Amino acid sequence: MSDTSTIVVGADPNGQPVQQAMRLANRHGLVAGATGTGKTVTLQHLAEVFSDAGVAVFAADVKGDLCGLGAAGAPQGKVAERIVGMPWLGHTPKAYPVTLWDVAGQSGHPLRTTLSEMGPLLLGNLLELTDSQQAALYAAFKVADREGLLLLDLKDLKALLAHLKDNPQLLGEDSALMTTGSTQALLRRLATLEQQGAEALFGEPALQLEDLLRPDADGRGRIHLLDASRLVHEAPKVYATFLLWLLAELFEQLPERGDADKPVLALFFDEAHLLFNGTPKALQDRLEQVVRLIRSKGVGVYFVTQSPGDLPDSVLAQLGLRIQHGLRAFTAKEQKSLRAVADGFRPNPAFDSLAVLTELGIGEALVGTLEDKGTPAMVQRVLIAPPQSRIGPLSAAERSALIAASPLLGRYDKAIDRESAYEMLSQRKGEAVEPAPVPKADEESFTDKAGEFLQSAAGQAIKSAVRQAANQLGRQLVRGLMGSLLGGKKK
Repeated sequence: MSDTSTIVVGADPNGQPVQQAMRLANRHGLVAGATGTGKTVTLQHLAEVFSDAGVAVFAADVKGDLCGLGAAGAPQGKVAERIVGMPWLGHTPKAYPVTLWDVAGQSGHPLRTTLSEMGPLLLGNLLELTDSQQAALYAAFKVADREGLLLLDLKDLKALLAHLKDNPQLLGEDSALMTTGSTQALLRRLATLEQQGAEALFGEPALQLEDLLRPDADGRGRIHLLDASRLVHEAPKVYATFLLWLLAELFEQLPERGDADKPVLALFFDEAHLLFNGTPKALQDRLEQVVRLIRSKGVGVYFVTQSPGDLPDSVLAQLGLRIQHGLRAFTAKEQKSLRAVADGFRPNPAFDSLAVLTELGIGEALVGTLEDKGTPAMVQRVLIAPPQSRIGPLSAAERSALIAASPLLGRYDKAIDRESAYEMLSQRKGEAVEPAPVPKADEESFTDKAGEFLQSAAGQAIKSAVRQAANQLGRQLVRGLMGSLLGGKKK
């Protein structure tokens, strides 16, 4: 596929290419459809198109077969027939530059961030905290930032909570928020997180965004795959929260790019409904805001899910490229949903979108692209172009070889446990702890206005304090819209 200025999705019934300008790829997109309709292969093809254009890709490999991108394809049967029907595609079987990641560090490079970088808003979502517990967590982070206590892993936060329990004077006016009950609840939630194996996510060396954006030696964008085959089923909240953190980090750290000929990164969020299920409204509002604004940073976000109804309407309204594989409707509710999906496309007088939705075969889709001016084009019935890499998973030996040849080999594989809150507080044990004076500048630099709302809440009912907190989160300056540290790295 020689032309890298367009995203070729596939062919219409007349054999003509259906495509969209690459410069519009930061308008985001959607790949949807019932199980077994071909979403994964479509995602694989799109990842190849971006890589060939020099755009980095980050995607979750939920089923474990997306890693076939790392091996050349061997088309046969119906796939080979489809390639013959698309001579303009320039299909050449080849492997793509793939980097494998795994939170557990077993089937790829270990993927980590730190608690300080993630911040209290996203961590509270991960722990599924109540309002009062969330307020207590904010109070703890406030003290950590003020005292210079690095929160890198879970043992750091547990040590901090124990320290605040023994030294409540450090909380000052926020002491009303850190009750014995809230402290114990936080410790229980952290213990549950450890039982799920999530402690591996927190620590150092933490993921550096420049390692995701660095192109391969041949100029193609590297495709970074997170092995989420177990994570999605065993710890879905960990999976969703990490993706939210990654989105926040990109938004806070990348510079404005304005209009460009292509994005710098394409993010594919499989099982996208997990990003929104049970997410507190304050966080969901910020997620929707980040999705709207991050396109100016050169990031295209592509949601992969069974039905567009899995996403909030405010997010759907922001999506440009829409690839809808077949859906099934057996109940009245499903039929209503099907109608809504069909109505989401710009009508094509050549066919009835609603009728076609239930007729689509494997590898077929209704596709809505953007015209050059950014307006929706008429929906097309499309045969998706086959990927040039392998359709199917790599063997264990092939995965090992891919990891061994990775340019990041040795960079993340060994955990580092430098001095942080746990070590610092262990050294202080037995010493009298006096509240440290807080310079005005330091107060202003803490998680923006989070400190203010916690202070103003002293002496009030917990729920009232948290309501005030939620109202002021939007004014965050230092930890950004979604609570992650601006500048990303804590010294």
